[in-house]
Amino acid sequence: MKAATLREIKKELSLHSHENLQELCLRLTRFKKENKELLTYLLFESTNEEAYINSIRRYVENEFELINRSSLFYIRKSVRKILRNLKKYIRYSQKKETEVELLLHFCEQLKAFRPNIKRSQQLVNTYTRQIALIKKTVTTLHEDLQYDYNLKLEELNH
Repeated sequence: MKAATLREIKKELSLHSHENLQELCLRLTRFKKENKELLTYLLFESTNEEAYINSIRRYVENEFELINRSSLFYIRKSVRKILRNLKKYIRYSQKKETEVELLLHFCEQLKAFRPNIKRSQQLVNTYTRQIALIKKTVTTLHEDLQYDYNLKLEELNH
């Protein structure tokens, strides 16, 4: 089955009643966990972005505490998992400020992680890529925010 284009879907949705749209949304949430998570964000958390950011920060901190430190393999695998989930939560929000805040927090946690990430070139590369992504995203923000985030980036580099 070939999926319809976004334009076709939008046109078709405009023809449906409120009850039918509600039923379609509920049916959509049954198929994938990500659909349910996105709908949860849109309905409950999008109105208070600061609380959403704080909950994701707590999640990242918790996951870093749970990392199995017995070998670099497990550390790298866990860090990739944390970053993958973090990117998913950033995608739900679609706000550049949220992206910068969460990636900064991830980098702070990774830098403070013990054993030191410098023992693994892959972890150093992950850290470097995220810093580069933050810098790129910061350039698209308002000047005042750019200044604040650049100060935080400076702190991370020292």
